[in-house]
Amino acid sequence: MKVIIDDKIPYIKGVFEPFGEVLYLPGSKTTPELAKDADALITRTRTLCNADLLDGSAVKMIATATIGYDHIDTDYCDKAGIRWVNAPGCNSKSVEQYIASALFVLSEKKGFELKDKTIGVVGVGQVGSKVAQVCKILGMRVLLNDPPRARMEGTDGFCDLSQIQAEADIISFHVPLETKGEDATWHMVCEDFIRCLGSPAILINSCRGEVFDTHAVKSAVKEGRISGLVLDCWEGEPDIDLELLSLADLGTPHIAGYSRDGKANGTRMSVEALSRFFALGIDDWKPQNMEAPEFPEIFLNGTKGTHEQLLAKAIWASYDIRNDDAALRAHPERFEQLRGDYPLRREYPAYRISGLNLLVETLTALRSLGFPIADLEYDNLCRTQIKKKSLGI
Repeated sequence: MKVIIDDKIPYIKGVFEPFGEVLYLPGSKTTPELAKDADALITRTRTLCNADLLDGSAVKMIATATIGYDHIDTDYCDKAGIRWVNAPGCNSKSVEQYIASALFVLSEKKGFELKDKTIGVVGVGQVGSKVAQVCKILGMRVLLNDPPRARMEGTDGFCDLSQIQAEADIISFHVPLETKGEDATWHMVCEDFIRCLGSPAILINSCRGEVFDTHAVKSAVKEGRISGLVLDCWEGEPDIDLELLSLADLGTPHIAGYSRDGKANGTRMSVEALSRFFALGIDDWKPQNMEAPEFPEIFLNGTKGTHEQLLAKAIWASYDIRNDDAALRAHPERFEQLRGDYPLRREYPAYRISGLNLLVETLTALRSLGFPIADLEYDNLCRTQIKKKSLGI
């Protein structure tokens, strides 16, 4: 058995060596010559799995350790009898963390409170549903748009895109890239879309660069028809539009889903898929010895900020999007390097909240986000504050 594995996929070295030959390569370096006698590929988005790569090869299985799979020619693979799988939802909590960090930066920069804002979530799959949930925890009004789900499940809970355009202060996109059909998303955000906005909105793209029409978005920002812009995904990656970067409030190198936890999930799902397909007997494999954050304890003082400010402090302590923004602006030519050498980032459960004078509202929100809080501390605070309220103190 021969397996070719993208060398940026973490925790996977040593897993398949007992079963045969393993070749680790940069995603763009997998060639038809190398794939010719391979049985399986474990990839990321930079490996184009199409006829040019796979014709005449022995490849029977492709696993991408990513949610997206538009780098796989699924029609070709299906016709060629090549089994392919992606990792749905593997990094959804990571994107949730990214969006929360971005929202608080925008709140601070533009002088508003999130509880006063309406956000439209376009695409309510594994990622979008978690983004919607975190926005509700942060006190925002949330509008959901997902035509495929609405057709299958009914329209309750969903709204038309026109309502989001008319009412949302912020619109966050979490759609797959589809170039045709009634649910096409290529250049979804175009001149027509922007013209239909009821008022200038903040737009966030952490799904696929081609969902935004670069020219239309640049024009709209310059003319004040978009009030803010957060971009993690770009047309033409890795050669991104530098003018668009200069116009964005926050720009990052396609790393929204790059928490170590999300990557570990993608690796686990890929390993399990290959194990089941080739009957290797490691269906329950899990990454071991994940790195701890440098500062896992987050201390909050309830007298030193509002509810939203304390939530922002906790979220930024786990992940501050401004660091990735600064890194990309300093060296946009290193887009791929910034992705490939991405620093350690852990999600909320890897941290612990401690503090003084914290309101139950704040502790409840932090716990709902996934931050561990000592039960005794939390329960004591709850009992004390409920008692004070009942006594009218």
